[in-house]
Amino acid sequence: MAGPPPDVAAARSAVRTVLGDLPPGARVLVACSGGADSLALAAATAFVAAREGWQAGAVVVDHKLAPGSGEVAARAAAQCRDLGLDPVLVRAVDVRGGPGGTGAGGPEAAARSARYDALAEAATAVGAAAVLLGHTLDDQAETVLLRLARGSGIRSLAAMAPVRGLLRRPFLGLRREQTEAVCRAAGLEPARDPGNAADGPWRAADGSALRRAAVRERALPALVAALGPGVVPALARTAEQLRRDGDLLDAQAGALLDGAVVAAAPLTLDAATLAAAHPALRSRALRTAALRAGAPPGALAAVHLDALEALVTGFHGQGAVQLPGGVEARRRCGRLALHPAGTPPGGGTE
Repeated sequence: MAGPPPDVAAARSAVRTVLGDLPPGARVLVACSGGADSLALAAATAFVAAREGWQAGAVVVDHKLAPGSGEVAARAAAQCRDLGLDPVLVRAVDVRGGPGGTGAGGPEAAARSARYDALAEAATAVGAAAVLLGHTLDDQAETVLLRLARGSGIRSLAAMAPVRGLLRRPFLGLRREQTEAVCRAAGLEPARDPGNAADGPWRAADGSALRRAAVRERALPALVAALGPGVVPALARTAEQLRRDGDLLDAQAGALLDGAVVAAAPLTLDAATLAAAHPALRSRALRTAALRAGAPPGALAAVHLDALEALVTGFHGQGAVQLPGGVEARRRCGRLALHPAGTPPGGGTE
């Protein structure tokens, strides 16, 4: 008896691998947009879960950013039900500022934030142990390029992790054409959102084309034409290599931070201990300290870390550094304290 087509087998194997630590009876949700990647993931998950004893459902997020988005979500949900997924939840969300988006990152970031909030809520509602996302190797390569253009460091260039908390990405080793082949084999009809095209109607507030769509349609094809087809998997390999390096540096930075803490509330660090460390570890330790003190990760930028670095290695009596989230960092008596702005801890001056 012949087995499944190679791309179908690869998709199923990827799902089985990423969920291999879950016990029988565990519930998982597939995040399904109705596109080829997530529909292929839904099909593979439905097949594997039935044989491994997992309970598999789906959640469809309607961003309400384009006419007919509700119908697209309904079709995606119907196809998930036809595959045997249960429950299939549809969550409509309000993206801040609508198609123009607001804040850093524009519409893409606003939609992503709303989507992940909806996925977390759905997982809690049904007691899911994991939420599966359909990001592919091509998505990973696009993410690396986008972050290179931002001037990002190792942590950001490591791009998307296969597993991070509740979220799991089985398809990071699969190409986009493979997910399309899975859909054809399963008789699924993926949706295509013209608003996501680089020259489509969904634009950032400044009128520029969506960045990821532009990378997908223009930048990556140009790189492939110039450097050959291996450039996409090479970018994804770079992310994986940087993730391993970043994990090691983060562990060492965590040990440095633990050794520098002299008080937990407010978080107070010994400046000399930090100053003696390698800059790569010190910057990571300072970032973690800022997060512990309440700075939101999405808003913490290089300019903030540079200012913290100056308090440690270039201190000449400067005042407090204001961080996102209403956090303030101030150096006193050889110690760096991070606390809510306007409520500095007691103590003398440097």
